[in-house]
This record gives sequence, C-alpha cells and structure tokens, in this order.
Amino acid sequence: MKLVTAIIKPFKLDAVREALSEIGVQGITVTEVKGFGRQKGHTELYRGAEYVVDFLPKVKIDVAIDDSQLDRAIEAISNAANTGKIGDGKIFVTALEQAIRIRTGETGANAI
Repeated sequence: MKLVTAIIKPFKLDAVREALSEIGVQGITVTEVKGFGRQKGHTELYRGAEYVVDFLPKVKIDVAIDDSQLDRAIEAISNAANTGKIGDGKIFVTALEQAIRIRTGETGANAI
C-alpha cells in the first residue's frame, strides 16, 4: 500500500477528484494548506498599498491506495492538476505500513 500526497492549486481540486474517481479510487482526504516553493510568493496591490504574499493557498490531497493502482493514480493527478505554469504542485509517495478500518476492523488493502 502507498500513501499518495499531492499539493495542488485549489481550483484544480474538482478535476483531480473526478480523475481519481474514474480510475476507481474510493476515498480521498482534502486539506486546505498554505505554502510556497520555487515561486517564493508574489506581490499584490490592495487599496493602493503593495504587500507581499509569502504563502500561497494550496490544497493537499491524501490518498491511500493499493500498489497496483499507484501508477494510474499518479498519472491521473498529474494530468488533472497540470496547468503548465509555475506552482502546479508536487506529488509525494510514501510507503503505508498498515491501514485499519475502524468500523469493521478490516486491515491492509481491504481497509482502503
């Protein structure tokens, strides 16, 4: 099992959710986060005053998947979240040692 974490632009969330649903991913966890990478934020003008926005709004998606779905999930997220511009985000894949469904007590791939 793997835990796929994707940091994407907020307006791409629906496209990524639909792409994951199409390949059979049943559940995702979404968190609103702020951060910056190479883009280092930007400056904005508000009521005539210029200020720096260091942390940009992003969306963090966590998906627990079986190893057999990993490549398709990464491809689905990449294609759906891609705008071709800086700040599209990143995908991280980590090993998931155990998953347990609290309601039924199922473990491993059956729990996800």
